Amino acid sequence: MKKPVLVVSLAWLLVFTFGCRNKAAKAELEKFRAQAALEEQNAAWYRQFVEAWNKGDFEYLTQRTAPDYAAYVPSAMATPASREENVAVAKYLRAAFPDAVWTIEELAAVGDMVITRNIIRGTHRGTFEGIPPTGNKIQICFIIMSRIRDGLLVEDREDGDFLGLMRQLGLELRPKDVKK
Repeated sequence: MKKPVLVVSLAWLLVFTFGCRNKAAKAELEKFRAQAALEEQNAAWYRQFVEAWNKGDFEYLTQRTAPDYAAYVPSAMATPASREENVAVAKYLRAAFPDAVWTIEELAAVGDMVITRNIIRGTHRGTFEGIPPTGNKIQICFIIMSRIRDGLLVEDREDGDFLGLMRQLGLELRPKDVKK
């Protein structure tokens, strides 16, 4: 009588042990699936945001940006720009380069972060940083790390070739006069 009870007990122990492992594995798999779904969603969200920028849809940009948004441009800036300041910069750029098109060259979504390598191409047709319209074609490359939470952009950290942009507009970089 003891042998069948022992065998049944061991069988239940094995079923319980493998069942728990299976549940843990399923839970881990679901966690990875949820993470992948979030990252896909954030990548699609970011592409839509860029399309709205390309169309000059500043209302969309404002609605999709958190009220406490912080933009660090350059990324090491101590004091971030606000949502309103960021939209104002987008409008300013659109006025200076009305045909500007923002292209995402590479995109990686990791958790709530979207990292992109981008290029904006356009024509200088409005005053920019005190420089009257030159008609020059410009191209500026930049990298942005964006944080998206609950469908809203909450933070950007951006670095770009702003010196290259200024050179494309005709500015020359010269050293200061050296006094002897």
